[in-house]
Amino acid sequence: MGYSIDPISANCYPGTTILINKFDIQDEEKLNEIESVLSSARYAEWLSAPQSMAFDFEHYKAIHRFLFSDLYDWAGEVRTVNISKKGTQFAPAENIEHQAELIFKRLKQLNYFKGLSHGEFVEEIVDFYCITNALHPFREGNGRTQRAFLTQLIRNAGYDISFADMDTELLMIATIQSAQGVTDMLKQIFHESIK
Repeated sequence: MGYSIDPISANCYPGTTILINKFDIQDEEKLNEIESVLSSARYAEWLSAPQSMAFDFEHYKAIHRFLFSDLYDWAGEVRTVNISKKGTQFAPAENIEHQAELIFKRLKQLNYFKGLSHGEFVEEIVDFYCITNALHPFREGNGRTQRAFLTQLIRNAGYDISFADMDTELLMIATIQSAQGVTDMLKQIFHESIK
């Protein structure tokens, strides 16, 4: 987990930063383990048979709902608290819907990045990755939702990617750098990973 949140959070057990969940797990390590197992299985299931091809914000939220509804009542719902992680402040909760509208409108205007050369495609994917990371619309599970959506988007445009084959530590470092405006490492990672 590891998010810094507003002091008032209705989504956590009293006196903790552990998210209220359907299994009533109040041990952070155990919750992380269960979340990882459940969401990994649902992730594979979604990618083998996507339940949406709209590539809009509703589609993005549907992925989150699909991945996390076994665990959280609020799966697929936009967060209502401000969050940050590893020094990165994400979009203020009250701006999420408006920012998402602009992000997904642009994606549609660019025809979901279809017909671009590999170099142009990588540039657009890196930009989309950065702005959806900055959006961070959910209380938890943003990365997995983003990776599922991106995999589907990339395949829809005639390319392919496997996040499972990426060095996750390197991707994390590149993501943190990109939040500070330095995207060189992220571009390199996507350049090598998008086939």
